[in-house]
Amino acid sequence: MATFTERMAPVLVLWLAVCLSGTWAVDRGNFKTCDQSSFCKRQRALKPGESPYRALLETMELTNTRLTLQLINDNNKVRLLLELYRLQGNITRVKINELKPLKPRYEVPDVLVREPPTEPLSVLSQDENGVVLSLGAESQRVIVSARPFRLDIMEGHDVLMSLNSRGLLAFEHLRMRKDTQAEPEAENKEEADSANQAETAKEEEEKVEEGMWEETFKSHSDSKPNGPSAVSLDFSLPGVEHVYGIPEHADTLRLKTTDNGDPYRLYNLDVFQYELYNPMALYGAVPVMLAHNTKRTTGIFWLNAAETWVDISSNTAGKTVFGKMLDYVQGSSETPQTDVRWISESGIIDVFLMLGPTPKDVFSQYASLTGTQSFPPLSSLGYHQCRWNYNDQEDVRSVDAGFDEHDIPYDFIWLDIEHTDGKRYFTWDPHKFATPKEMLQGLLEKKRKMVAIVDPHIKVDSNYKIHNEIRSRGFYVKNKDGGDYEGWCWPGSAGYPDFTRADMRAWWASMFAYDQYEGTMENLYTWNDMNEPSVFNGPEVTMHKDAMHGSWEHREVHNLYGLYVHRATAEGLIQRSGGVERPFVLTRAFFAGSQRYGAVWTGDNAAEWDHLKISIPMCLSLGLVGISFCGADVGGFFKSPSSELLVRWYQTGAYQPFFRAHAHLDTPRREPWLFGPENTALIREAVRQRYTFLPYWYQLFYQAYRTGEPVMRPLWVEYPQDPATFAVDDEFLIGRDLLAHPVTEEGSRGVTAYLPGKDEFWFDIHTFQKHNGAQNLYIPVTMSSIPVFQRGGSIIPRKLRVRRSSTCMENDPYTLFVALNTRRSAEGELYIDDGHTFNYEKKEFIHRKLSFANNVLSSVNLAPDAQFTTKSWVERVVILGASKPGKITLKTADGEESQLDFEFDASMSVLTIRKPGMNAGEDWKITLK
Repeated sequence: MATFTERMAPVLVLWLAVCLSGTWAVDRGNFKTCDQSSFCKRQRALKPGESPYRALLETMELTNTRLTLQLINDNNKVRLLLELYRLQGNITRVKINELKPLKPRYEVPDVLVREPPTEPLSVLSQDENGVVLSLGAESQRVIVSARPFRLDIMEGHDVLMSLNSRGLLAFEHLRMRKDTQAEPEAENKEEADSANQAETAKEEEEKVEEGMWEETFKSHSDSKPNGPSAVSLDFSLPGVEHVYGIPEHADTLRLKTTDNGDPYRLYNLDVFQYELYNPMALYGAVPVMLAHNTKRTTGIFWLNAAETWVDISSNTAGKTVFGKMLDYVQGSSETPQTDVRWISESGIIDVFLMLGPTPKDVFSQYASLTGTQSFPPLSSLGYHQCRWNYNDQEDVRSVDAGFDEHDIPYDFIWLDIEHTDGKRYFTWDPHKFATPKEMLQGLLEKKRKMVAIVDPHIKVDSNYKIHNEIRSRGFYVKNKDGGDYEGWCWPGSAGYPDFTRADMRAWWASMFAYDQYEGTMENLYTWNDMNEPSVFNGPEVTMHKDAMHGSWEHREVHNLYGLYVHRATAEGLIQRSGGVERPFVLTRAFFAGSQRYGAVWTGDNAAEWDHLKISIPMCLSLGLVGISFCGADVGGFFKSPSSELLVRWYQTGAYQPFFRAHAHLDTPRREPWLFGPENTALIREAVRQRYTFLPYWYQLFYQAYRTGEPVMRPLWVEYPQDPATFAVDDEFLIGRDLLAHPVTEEGSRGVTAYLPGKDEFWFDIHTFQKHNGAQNLYIPVTMSSIPVFQRGGSIIPRKLRVRRSSTCMENDPYTLFVALNTRRSAEGELYIDDGHTFNYEKKEFIHRKLSFANNVLSSVNLAPDAQFTTKSWVERVVILGASKPGKITLKTADGEESQLDFEFDASMSVLTIRKPGMNAGEDWKITLK
């Protein structure tokens, strides 16, 4: 072990030197290109054309739940099994596996919330060329063509999606190694051959390409004992020019074509100082793509957890504006089309085709498969103050006091890795954090909370209880030779728990119990970082692909690791309270389904204007694939922001779902009051605006939990027929009713916001000025400006009495902002519960519908079977776009009528009704006469 340590010490020193210098950009040489990833290079070398795969129609079997059919590769005679399912809710599932693999191939568990319910398929027609199946509703059908194999999904005369239309289906079957290195396996060879199908005997001598049976990258070797096992399939989307999703990438919202560069890569990696506007892999991977045009939205969910590359090409991509105009003038009949090709290193093809037709249908289809965003505690929607690191308990106390002294609300203060005893997670530094409970109690008395980091790399140290337990239970990931896998991370030499094991996750969860994790209390929550997993001395700063999780190689499960860490931690926080309290866990690595366990952030960004800008499309992309609770480090993690950048970042972050400032160890301190009184005031105002909107944010997260709809959403989701919205990613909607266009340019004197909807009004939330929709509006800005608009036709409840934390505001009164549309009507909702337990699942909440029509504003119960009471009342109603009434009366649930005071500002058409005083949870009516 000593020799390993001696050899690795310089690596760690170098890594720390890189980490602590604020000037380095990403070292691209640490990360593979497609050409350096042998399976990607191999698959990408296949050119579109005649597919070798043929459907053997005589093998077709149709039951009530699925169709099965064998495919044969005419080049090597290997057979595949195709399974086709029609799922409830307008989803088609296609699975392709080897008919008789040499050994089982990995199928991703634990991501789907249940086995998706099926609906019957029926054969409409069949001949020697193929078969046509009905998908039930709306004349939808699947056409299976036999030679070459291809699938087309149609509705009426329109092709919605085609599979293998370019002939790029590829399935590298498992095989025995033919060279001498495989001789020790010889005694099993006969057995294996008979297990494999007879056709394999006729297999052509497939040439062994470099990287099939062993691969090296820099100084790292991947032993590849199972040989080549890649899978690939192409999808054609006729009529589509805009595709989105497949996060995480630091790129535009609308995905670009990849013909002239690398494909988009999905492989969870700890990328130091990532670059912007490129397809390199980052910390998380959600293999879901959405396609949209004015007629329809569809989605593709490629359920595979191995390293994956996604190629996108378009038949209109290369055309100049002149070329497109020429097409128009000459009446080109060419329909635009986007072609997408997915390539994964291993596993099987298991793909869900979500057929919409609306954006919200696709969200609910995906939610039916992988679940919705977990409903967070209300306080986690407030402001979070973090840095690497708050030095000790006195530092925490002084920062906490600084917020009160400068009258800036916050809910959570965070502790990074230095709070532990020598990077041993679940411990506290005995000198700097000697009495953690005292510190937590001090925060609790102010109704505030704390988050402490717990990473999944465990210091190898025989005096460390956590390490000893994991080792003695055999819970560590193993190396290819069967010993515990060890790599370098923050503690030095570290082991990596095997979170793919349910018994390991249960044990990990039990470590969050108050009697196990000493010094913790109910107001301490958790942050999982480095869970890609990050291995400083590993290939591409992650785990070796031939490490073992039981009988599966790491290459099969890599993109799932972070989700499993997140899940085990969230389950631990739920269990410690006996299942009563909602958890809050932030994760850096994620996969499809991670939305069920908490929040995500965009990782180690930098204090640069472009990083502020990119936070918008990065979070929008995550929201489209189910992960609503997203944010970026306010101010930028690396480097030091100018005061202007810091202020603009607070103003942007205040209108994004997860709102946390964070900074690197080596950066100067940047608490909000350290940049002079003027900037303190600007930051205070941005944070306070966030707190006034908490009722609206909370209601949107409840909706996200119920429906899967994103909280922060692109404009096209609400205006799907307006092409002007399709590529917009410098502004966004919060729910349906708020539009934000933060200032993200240095020295900006004005921004141009696109206000959608030709029959819409948009009201500036600060001045109440009314603007028409379907226009580009130029907005002059100063340092205090945050351009945000409320949609005419909406009612948004706010709490204008901002206190030091969200919990302090629990019983405070509401102000209702009623913005009238062209029909002089509006509607909205109000959702209230206790803000922190799971009691809402037992129907303990208030859910009201607020409506304004025919000069009557009313509140009616949307959940008559629910029971909850609130002390909050309505202290003010502000109606935008109003006319002056003669008098205003209030009728409450008990039938009592009273007259209300009001003020009318004729210049802005704003009516303010003062102190109506009704309880927020009851029925009432306000009539304007």
